[in-house]
Amino acid sequence: MPKGSVDPRTAGTLFAHLADIRQAWVTCDLSLGERRALFLRYALDWPDELIAARDAVTDRAVRYRLERGVGKIAAHLNGQPYVDGYEALVGAA
Repeated sequence: MPKGSVDPRTAGTLFAHLADIRQAWVTCDLSLGERRALFLRYALDWPDELIAARDAVTDRAVRYRLERGVGKIAAHLNGQPYVDGYEALVGAA
């Protein structure tokens, strides 16, 4: 069996990301709809249309929940408050 090559500088990156996301999932302030949409989309690989049909909402509502959920997790992991929408960022610049 051939040996695989591993770059020791990046060997633990995937597991570090998974640990961070798991911790954020538990401690981040996500609504039930955001949690459900994130899980169905990224864990079960459901398309937006199927999630929308399951939750009796529009595709746009699912995309909004996904965007907010990912944004909240990213902000939480970066130690920053979540900013809802881009208008606040444009006004601050």
